[in-house]
Amino acid sequence: MSTLKLLHVGCGPQNKAGTTPFFQSDDWQEIRFDIDASVNPDIQGTLTDMSAVESGSVDAVYSSHNIEHLYPHEVPYALAEILRVLKDDGIFVVTCPDLQSVCKLVAEDKLLEPAYISPAGPIAPIDILYGHRPPMARGNLYMAHRCGFTQKVLMNTLAGAGFKTVVAASRPSAFDLWAVGSKSERPVPEVEALLRAQLK
Repeated sequence: MSTLKLLHVGCGPQNKAGTTPFFQSDDWQEIRFDIDASVNPDIQGTLTDMSAVESGSVDAVYSSHNIEHLYPHEVPYALAEILRVLKDDGIFVVTCPDLQSVCKLVAEDKLLEPAYISPAGPIAPIDILYGHRPPMARGNLYMAHRCGFTQKVLMNTLAGAGFKTVVAASRPSAFDLWAVGSKSERPVPEVEALLRAQLK
């Protein structure tokens, strides 16, 4: 079996071990892609301009907490780039904050109270909405959030961009959304199985 290519966009300092169990087998060859040269990506670039990546060259694109860093008008350009680099049977796996669950805390006037404790310290709703404050205070404004999604909006956005089959799930306890979009038409149960494989 030939090696499958995984484009890990917005990888930051992470490598394949920081993705999901689905991508951690030896079947997947990771290509790290990031805007920030300091994290030593294989390819430096932005989600809206992935011209350094050949069209139809990767089997999967994995994006963890990147899409919310785009301005709303940039999202369609980024998704068009992701579709372009995927092979015809490729998939896009994306996770991002779930504004619906975060906003429940905001409505309870808990904007600055820790929602959970991460390896980087306490995370409050304000960090989930607008970006993690400590790195931004140190000058890393790549961390700023400029848009956001609910499950319905994320699914509709992927479908509107041209993904043929889209499945999504929210995890309110983790304040995040997960979605899998396939470039070609696939049976919904097959894509649901791919989504469940990300969440193991």
